[in-house]
Formats: sequence, structure tokens, C-alpha cells
Amino acid sequence: MDAKLLDNVQLLYEKDSKGMLKALAELPHQCYLACWELPGRLELADSAPISNIVVTGLGGSAIGGDLLRVYCLDRCSVPVLVNRDYTLPAFVGPDTLLFAVSYSGNTEETLSAYQQARQKGARIVALTTGGRLAELANQDGVPWIKIPAGLQPRAATGFLFIPTLVVLEKLGFISGVEKEVQELVEHLKTLQRNLAPEVPQESNSAKQLALKLHGRIPVVWGASGTSEVVAQRWKGQINENAKAPAYWNILPELNHNELVGFQVPPEILRQLHIVILRDPDDHPRVQKRVDITREIIASAVGGVTEVSASGGGRLARTFSLIYSGDYTSVYLAFLYGLDPGPVEVIDYLKRALASDGGR
Repeated sequence: MDAKLLDNVQLLYEKDSKGMLKALAELPHQCYLACWELPGRLELADSAPISNIVVTGLGGSAIGGDLLRVYCLDRCSVPVLVNRDYTLPAFVGPDTLLFAVSYSGNTEETLSAYQQARQKGARIVALTTGGRLAELANQDGVPWIKIPAGLQPRAATGFLFIPTLVVLEKLGFISGVEKEVQELVEHLKTLQRNLAPEVPQESNSAKQLALKLHGRIPVVWGASGTSEVVAQRWKGQINENAKAPAYWNILPELNHNELVGFQVPPEILRQLHIVILRDPDDHPRVQKRVDITREIIASAVGGVTEVSASGGGRLARTFSLIYSGDYTSVYLAFLYGLDPGPVEVIDYLKRALASDGGR
């Protein structure tokens, strides 16, 4: 491996057929549009009181639901659940606000859940670029937010998450969204100047981490209530961008099971690199657990790296970790000689499923 590969900026852009680097550079503007432009004309009719919120989607279209769930834990008076299935939970009904999220608009699981939500009388808001979901929403008189097309779904996190915050604020469940998003946008601009391909390896923390993860199996740990979804996001981004295995877990739960599994086999454990995500809002006991856990496993694994959230507000800190992971996963793809954009295995699976007409 060429040690200076990641500083060959022209080569990186040439290998990036789907524009993943461009999408990362535009994330600050994406978050701006997602707050102040996309939901602007959305009209929400009065209806029965809402007692639960469900986000139904898959893959990159579902991660925004997980971010919403964690964001709302101590801010929203009703529970938020994420559904990744063809079917909806039995409790969904007229008192449910359901976000049907499909970037393409053609995700078969989401379309199935949408139809069930209609049958159950749920209050629906759809987020999509178009496709069948937009057709159904127009046909059924369901409000929907049009997401800009042309991105990989996993690169549209701002578009697929922030509008749900705006909707919840319109409905009176949360407040202060615009202020937080403004801070998020400004902080992402600063981070982009530090993580972009033009920033040399010796000054670029994402490039440095990608080099540590190269040839290793990444295991990403977050903390319940703060970085848990980000850890899951890192795992998925390494899978899809770098086409490599990765795993994730959260504290304190992993201290009750996974921690015991760092004894054998030693030759495999040495192939692991642990990435620990830290946030100032992590519970004090979790912070102590991280320190002790790192001490326990450090000698068994190939390496341990801590990545700390930055920024003042919750959104800024969460996206600072997401941004770092996204850039790291793309740089890791380049180190493996791969184009981070295409997901050919997923495309093949969709074609195979479609070949039987959905039966």
C-alpha cells in the first residue's frame, strides 16, 4: 500500500464514481436545506392527538429515524420507534404519527408498511425523492417532503433526518430546532475544512484512522442515549463504502456480555481495532466504564482509538462523530483500492427479489 495514497487528491476523486466525497463536502448545505427549504410548504392538517411516533424505513433511509429516536429521548413527551420491516407493530393506529422514509421511493418493505399505516388510519408524512411512495402519497392526499435526488441514500442523512425534527416542532413536540441546526451547519463547515481530501494525512484525523483500520476488523463502540446510533452508522458506512466487515455495540450493555469475549482466539483478536466514540453527555458511570473497559481489552486487540464529539449542541456533537466516520469509511475504501460509491451486492439482491414480482 502506498503510504501517501490518501494525499493523491486527484486520484481519490477519479476513483469516486458516485461522488461520495462531493456529497460529504456538501453536507453542511444539505443540513441547511433540510431545515429551511424542504419542509417549508408542508401542510399538516389537524387530527386526533398523537400518542406515538413511528419511522419506517430501511438502510440509509432508516438511520434518520434512529437519530430522531435518540434525539427525542429526553425532549419528546411521546415514544419514538423505528420500524425496519414489511409489517407495523400492532399498536399503530389513528394516534400514530408515521414517517414513511424511502430515498428511492421504491423500497418494498417501506411501501408495505405505508399501506398498512393507511389501513390502520395512522397520520402519515412521507420523505422521498419520488418513486412509488410519492405516487401513493399524491393519490392518497398524504403530505410528503420531496428530497433532492442524485445521492446514495446513505449520503442523504441530513435530508432524511432533519425534516422530521422540523415536523415535530411544527406539531409542538420539540423546540429550538432552527438554532441547533444553524450551529450544526457552522460546525460542519469547520470540520469539513479539517477532514477534506485536500487536507494532508499528517493533519487529517479521518485519514489517520483509516490507516489504522486498514487490514483490521473495526469494532465501534458508542454509548446508550448519546452515540449509540452513530456507532451503528459507522458500522454501516464501513460496510457500504469500504466493502469491509465491521461491528458495533454500546455501553453499558457490552460490559454485560461482549467484554468477556476478548480472551480467545488470540490470533483473531489481534485483527480487531476498537473505535470508542465519546461524548461529554455520556453518563458519568459510562465514562468510567470506558476507561476500565479499554484497560481490560487493550493488550488483546490490534489497537484502540477514541474519537471525541465536538461542538456545543446535541446535533452538532452527533454529526461531528457521523462526519468523522463517514470520511474515515471513504478513505478506507480508497486504501483497499475500491470505489466507495457502488453497492453492487445490494443492487443484485434487489433485482433478484424483483424477478419474482414480489411474491
